[in-house]
Amino acid sequence: MELRHLRYFVAVAEAENVSRAARKLHVSQPALSRQIRDLEDEVGFLLLERSAKSVRLTAAGRAFLTEAGAVLQRAEEAVKAARAVATGARGELHIGYAPSLTARILPRTLRAFQAERPNVRVVWHDLSSEEMLARLGEGKLQLAFLVRPSRARMRGLRFEELARDPMCLAMARKHHLARRRTVPLTEAAREPFISYRREEYPEYHEYLAGLFATIKSKPQVAEEHDSATSLIASVEAGCGVAVVPESIACIAGTRLKLTPLLPAPEPLVVGAAWCSDGLSAAAERFLKCAKETALEK
Repeated sequence: MELRHLRYFVAVAEAENVSRAARKLHVSQPALSRQIRDLEDEVGFLLLERSAKSVRLTAAGRAFLTEAGAVLQRAEEAVKAARAVATGARGELHIGYAPSLTARILPRTLRAFQAERPNVRVVWHDLSSEEMLARLGEGKLQLAFLVRPSRARMRGLRFEELARDPMCLAMARKHHLARRRTVPLTEAAREPFISYRREEYPEYHEYLAGLFATIKSKPQVAEEHDSATSLIASVEAGCGVAVVPESIACIAGTRLKLTPLLPAPEPLVVGAAWCSDGLSAAAERFLKCAKETALEK
């Protein structure tokens, strides 16, 4: 038994005439009659009582009509639901992100995306860079917004730049360097540094090492933290200074003093990463919203 058998039967039952039903279905009358007989053979009992000019449902046919109509309705609903997911109009989107780097982009991106796709649920995952890359590879995330990883870490993934975030020196507001308009890198090198955990943010340590290599020095890391929140708290408490992107001000507010370094370090490249196999329709639309947001002043 196939769905077409049910459709043909419902059409004949509603029209109470095989010829009218055949015209509506755009099939020949003999072919339609044969399909109804095949259906009756399949179920093992008569569904229609036939006369020269019309057909009438048997008692079994009336019961079958109700259930056949329900099956066809559910099949139509299943197609609509699947189409909504396939076109990105409905579903669930899992996105990884680094809060301190994406605070300027993601809120506006989400607002624009939800205006277009109100029935897509966006699930956020605050993760380290290594966790995001791992989950992208496992298919647990559709998109991740992070600092551009090294080429070795991008196997099987794609990355697109969205913004460049200038780097500066963060310190407590009562720090002895807080009144300076700029801080030379050579002076910053004398301070204890607060950093992110090496295991979870290896690209941050690579950046830091490259930065201080320009003055043939090494930063003295006093503490390592697994999140921007704890790093901000430690710097605010006066435990040390940190090299951070300017966008951290979106979550730190006035708790820290952010001062430009001299010479100005290379900015961080922030963007989106996803599996090389491609993006779902919803993820593709979210990425487009992120690109448009990143271009806004």
